[in-house]
Amino acid sequence: QVQLVESGGGLVQTGGSLRLSCAASGRSFSSYAMGWFRQAQGKEREFVAATTWSGGSTYYATSVKGRFTISRDNAKNTGYLQMNVLKPEDTAVYYCAAVRTYNSGTYATTPGRYDYWGQGTQVTVSS
Repeated sequence: QVQLVESGGGLVQTGGSLRLSCAASGRSFSSYAMGWFRQAQGKEREFVAATTWSGGSTYYATSVKGRFTISRDNAKNTGYLQMNVLKPEDTAVYYCAAVRTYNSGTYATTPGRYDYWGQGTQVTVSS
């Protein structure tokens, strides 16, 4: 198993930036694909970004493409989500997730594909 803990959320003005971190413990993080999801109040959890176990391939929701960057440092067992040009509609609780994979090209964009989740970190973008 792997345990995930997010950090880095907070309150930021429109156009600002935040970097979220996802610290993993337990099994070797480099064997897991990871993703970021978010859930706004009253809405379903939605995909934000995903990457393969090496971080060599990345995937983004259309709404964040060009503004957010997912990355990971397997030596530090940590994943990141750099968020730039933030908008009020980015306000949500952000979750990192991980799934054990056996193929270097594997990634996932749906919540049901992930086995492990962090507790979430709140991001609020003021207008």
